[in-house]
Amino acid sequence: MDRIYDVIILGAGPAGLAAGLYAGRARMDTLILEKLAPGGQIAITDEIENYPGSIEHETGPSLVGRMEAQAKKYGAAIVSDTVLSVELEGSLKRIRCAGGEYLAKTVIVATGVVHKPIGCIGEKELTGKGVSYCATCDAAFFEGLEVYVVGGGDAAVEEALYLTKFARSVTLIHRRDQLRAAKSIQQKALANEKMRFFWDTVVEELRGDGVLESMILRNVKTGERREIVADEDDGTFGVFVFVGFEPAGALFEGQLEMKNGYLVTDDDMKTNLPGVFAAGDIRVKSLRQVVTAVADGAIAAVQAERYLEGL
Repeated sequence: MDRIYDVIILGAGPAGLAAGLYAGRARMDTLILEKLAPGGQIAITDEIENYPGSIEHETGPSLVGRMEAQAKKYGAAIVSDTVLSVELEGSLKRIRCAGGEYLAKTVIVATGVVHKPIGCIGEKELTGKGVSYCATCDAAFFEGLEVYVVGGGDAAVEEALYLTKFARSVTLIHRRDQLRAAKSIQQKALANEKMRFFWDTVVEELRGDGVLESMILRNVKTGERREIVADEDDGTFGVFVFVGFEPAGALFEGQLEMKNGYLVTDDDMKTNLPGVFAAGDIRVKSLRQVVTAVADGAIAAVQAERYLEGL
């Protein structure tokens, strides 16, 4: 007979790892499934300044590393696999993955979000050839070059600041006339000598033959277009995209209640299906931060335990 877990957690970001910790400590037979490396979006974040207690140069990878070790310490198993389909109705939940099928009495969905693309001409073709969505992953490839960051929120400004450690200059391109990032982050950016700003501007096209060589920008107020061309000596430049996120919830369409692609839950992380919970950025919520994700994960695991006790 196939093994039946007490709980399967989909995603090993902060929400999933917190759920795994609480489930493991409750002596629940716990499996965490993660397509990529544990950590989610925080794993590619250079500096964590707003997680309580993280004041000594905390990085995303260091924080996630401790979360992962703690979840494993209390018995949560973490398996690298890609989920292909799910059957969440009924008393037994089926998770079909590339590496096999898993069964559980409860499921916690913590699949999070993925980076949203600009959606402009040439972006897809030049991804990995000058276009990136992860500063901590790719900054070193642009040592001494000019770099442009698209976006104006916390992630965009924080990653732009990180890139100043490597790039010759960093220009932030934002469709509005002021940043949306937290004031403390804005102040750092505006005071950084390596940073410039293109306000009221969007990227319309990225061009290059095998590598990013130029881009077309448009001012949203005047309609003026201009072309940014790579320095002749450099031959290329970098464009880092941080224009928001999209929920990773396509697997659950038709089974779980959704709103704009995000999963709808109550305050106890319960979805519309018994025994199925959601936690972290995949939920409909007002604040998507590490601190709220781990709280969601803890609540979801406790509620999963109570659900099992009631069976």
